[in-house]
Amino acid sequence: MVEFPDIEEFKLPAEIAQSVTTDQAWHYGIIPKEKNSKSIVFYVNRESNVEKVKSELEVLTGMEIKLLPADSKFIQKALSKFYRKNKKLNSSAQKISHSEDFLVKIITEANSLTCSDIHIEIYEEKCRVRFRLDGKLIERYILHKEEYPAIVNKIKIRANLDIAEKRLPQDGRIFFSENNKKFDIRVSILPALHGEKIVLRLLSKDTTNIDIEQLGFDKHQLDFYLEGIKKPHGLVLISGPTGSGKTTTLYATLKILNKEQTNILTIEDPIEYTLEGINQVQLKESIGLTFSSALRTFLRQDPDIIMLGEIRDSETAQMAIRAALTGHLVLSTIHTNSAWGTVSRLIDMEVPAFLLANTLNITVAQRLVRLLCPQCKKEEPFNQALFPKKYKYDKLPEKHFVSVGCDSCYHTGYKGRKAVYEVIPIDYEFSERIKMSQLDIGDLLKEKDIRSLSQSAFELFQSGFTSIEEIYSLLMNT
Repeated sequence: MVEFPDIEEFKLPAEIAQSVTTDQAWHYGIIPKEKNSKSIVFYVNRESNVEKVKSELEVLTGMEIKLLPADSKFIQKALSKFYRKNKKLNSSAQKISHSEDFLVKIITEANSLTCSDIHIEIYEEKCRVRFRLDGKLIERYILHKEEYPAIVNKIKIRANLDIAEKRLPQDGRIFFSENNKKFDIRVSILPALHGEKIVLRLLSKDTTNIDIEQLGFDKHQLDFYLEGIKKPHGLVLISGPTGSGKTTTLYATLKILNKEQTNILTIEDPIEYTLEGINQVQLKESIGLTFSSALRTFLRQDPDIIMLGEIRDSETAQMAIRAALTGHLVLSTIHTNSAWGTVSRLIDMEVPAFLLANTLNITVAQRLVRLLCPQCKKEEPFNQALFPKKYKYDKLPEKHFVSVGCDSCYHTGYKGRKAVYEVIPIDYEFSERIKMSQLDIGDLLKEKDIRSLSQSAFELFQSGFTSIEEIYSLLMNT
């Protein structure tokens, strides 16, 4: 009897996976194992008519076929993992020709999977398409190198970019309207060693699923946050790296604040969601429409609430403080590692500490953590060695959950993401510390029982929702 590998250890390179299409793999119950210029070796469901499958595959591929009978459970799991059907993401690539409407196909598929980005890349020997799903890039398609220029030109034409310019980076925008789907796509083209690399950022227009109570705040954090945004004026800051969900938190906030009697203005780069009743402005630095220049104009537009996509420089920071001082509620994001880090960052941007102390309502830090698939996660005894060496813990957990992988999560072990937060409401004590530029506030955070990012992440882990691997980097920054 033929031995076949464990499905969790079985690897299927893109070059071999593309030997057959998804439909062919499912129809014949086959998984490619090896391939050379003359023949292909497949695992096949031992319950199949092996001779019939062999003869039909030889006609389809024009190559010599060798079949290795395998257990039906192995075949089923491998098909689910590597050849996903019904618009489900494929963890290995499939070959496709641009003669089909390839661009529409990949954009529609990525949108249906709620992917954030599509990467189209060219290398010396091959070209590939990757999707970013739940923060991770997964290879989806392999292209022939001679087909790549046509794909690039299609994207440039749709985005109104110069198809003759191949030496300089270009940025554009596509309004996608196909198959009853309508949304914007931000296009970035970068000249690389072997050709132009393209990243398409899908900007969803749908805000119906954005609910602030579902994002990841615990009850106390949410109470603090809602109290901070309901003040008539002041500054609300959300910090975190790119891709940590800051913009989603801001839009969930705007949904709460969006009232008929309120004038809300936003300046964004890019506009990721559209909200009825809110005046949204797209940043255009090439013509001088920057965050600071837009904010200066906003103050003459009789606003109640202003949302700045990001505070990037000293001028924007000082304009935001000025707007908050003159009776406006200002929401924005900033790149720092912690909630309190926003204070030192703004002081570094030459914002006077006494002004910051009088205007900052609340500061928030957040990260996104992948959640374990509830269908297949497995409980195991916990080993202290799994913690980072510098991490201090009160009590060692006896057990924890690890990722496994099943048909439900397409053998990734994870399903969906959740935000973890650190929320600091700026009350009198915090305000006094800011005025005196006393930035070491560990004692005050402990006294007020304000949970750090690492504590929020650890609680998510302790509750069995995520794995130690997902929160390891947050525990390191304790």
